[in-house]
Amino acid sequence: MSNSNSIASCVLHLQVVVENPLQSHRIEVEIIDTNDNSPRFLTQEINLKIPESVALGRRFPLESAEDPDVGSNSLKTYSLSKNEYFSLKFKETKNGKAVPELVLEKPLDREKNALHQLLLTALDGGNPVTSGTCKIIITVIDNNDNFPTFSESEYKASLKENSTKGTFVIRLTATDADDGLNGEVKYSFGSRTPDYVLSTFEINDITGEIVLKGALDYESSTSYLIDVTAKDKGTPEMEGNCRVQLDVEDINDNAPDIVLTSKPSPVREDSPSGTVVALISARDLDSGDNGKVTLRLPKRSPFTLKPSFSNNYELVTSGALDRESFSEYNIEITATDSGSPPLSSKKSVTVQITDINDNAPTFEKKKH
Repeated sequence: MSNSNSIASCVLHLQVVVENPLQSHRIEVEIIDTNDNSPRFLTQEINLKIPESVALGRRFPLESAEDPDVGSNSLKTYSLSKNEYFSLKFKETKNGKAVPELVLEKPLDREKNALHQLLLTALDGGNPVTSGTCKIIITVIDNNDNFPTFSESEYKASLKENSTKGTFVIRLTATDADDGLNGEVKYSFGSRTPDYVLSTFEINDITGEIVLKGALDYESSTSYLIDVTAKDKGTPEMEGNCRVQLDVEDINDNAPDIVLTSKPSPVREDSPSGTVVALISARDLDSGDNGKVTLRLPKRSPFTLKPSFSNNYELVTSGALDRESFSEYNIEITATDSGSPPLSSKKSVTVQITDINDNAPTFEKKKH
């Protein structure tokens, strides 16, 4: 790039008058230019704001430099500091001057480099060459081109089923590399979250904290899968997703239950040991040790419990019966679980003893 020479030389016209004899002479003095001026920019700093989504090849006009010198000493060319994003081209104007322009050669990414600083140098054609510089500061304007990202794709948490309303569950964190509103994240439950989850938990849309707002019951639901969405405030908005697995920890809040599978039948007093009197089952809605049930009978009872299968028992005779001593037994069965502290319940079973003819008649002794 070079400037056309406007005036290659400067000529000063003079008229000299001489007396005795009177004469007039015309004199032309040519002033030869020396390179005593450096190219100069009117401003020392150019600030540009360029969106990161701008297309490659886009041109950005820059300020031209000025140099009062003429001919070969005048402004000759421009150079740009080495960089990988921009090159320098020139646009010819009607007055013959060339205007420097920045040309985008590589896509901008604010998340990698939000600020570019370049140096534009104007050089003249003198010997030696003189120059002037101008700083170019390019601020990359953010485009909403990043999704919010959670620190984990799946979170795990647990709560005891007796946790109260307002109990903290977990805090989720999502980050967005964009700037301003494009990087501000708002949390919410997924659009397909079922009502039973929405009635049990709530999420703070700013902090990402999930807290309990309803009651938990291990016996109704042992775990929850909660989908969470993080959306930014850009246009258009971008979103990220994660899942929370919440396990409910059982507590010993259910007492064992004793059920008579069959009502006790009357038992003959001469029944052999091991005769089945009734069928009994035990159950506890809790899990683990909280749901393990142990049954026991009163001491010195002529009955015992014989396990059959899966918490089912047979109430059987274990000793001699005598209707004449006890015609009826009220057997109190106690069920106790293995929780801490343990819970227990009781149930009374009435067994009738039927008579057999095992006593001979006797006469009362007459009195004299």
